Amino acid sequence: MDQNEKKRRAAEAALAYVEDDTVVGVGTGSTVNYFIDALADIRARIDGAVSSSQVSTKRLEGHGIPVADLNTTGDLGIYVDGADEATAHGYLIKGGGGALTREKIVAAASRKFVCIIDDTKQVDVLGAFPMPVEVIPIAQAYVARQLVKHGGQPVYREGFITDNGNHILDVHNLKITDPPALERELNQIAGVITVGIFANRPADVLIVGTDDDVKISGK
Repeated sequence: MDQNEKKRRAAEAALAYVEDDTVVGVGTGSTVNYFIDALADIRARIDGAVSSSQVSTKRLEGHGIPVADLNTTGDLGIYVDGADEATAHGYLIKGGGGALTREKIVAAASRKFVCIIDDTKQVDVLGAFPMPVEVIPIAQAYVARQLVKHGGQPVYREGFITDNGNHILDVHNLKITDPPALERELNQIAGVITVGIFANRPADVLIVGTDDDVKISGK
């Protein structure tokens, strides 16, 4: 089956977790785009959305879905987002689209984090996908040296600036056997905004689009 069809299946299955008269947290990426399109069909049932990126905001508004500021909404009931890699424990690598900091903030502010992926994103151990790290520009070289000490090979994402005005280092060749510990450790490096490991706030529900159907784990 076409990979996009698997993404669409996972995205549409996430609608079952959206409650009426609520504000929905919405992530970023190709699978989330399918969710936004599906959310448009029930937009009359919800109060609006909080978006993790300017790209998603434009897509939501294009469908007539009001986008609110997280500072005014308070905590959210649900956050729906994709991932670049996901384990059975709900540990994720995110940030291929560069929105990892805002994604992590909205996930932290949500009671339930629903992750939607196709089955090519399922892994046993995180790290085959280069782990993004958002860094303050002046700290880029320093942070890169520290990441090398942790066994990674950081590569500057040229020509890309995050919505927060920062740079991204994509860290190759990491085998992340203890995601929560590594997330905490790397976040302590001066100049790091956040890293693309989502393990201390993992996904509560993992929806995986497959050739035959969708597989759902968590609750």
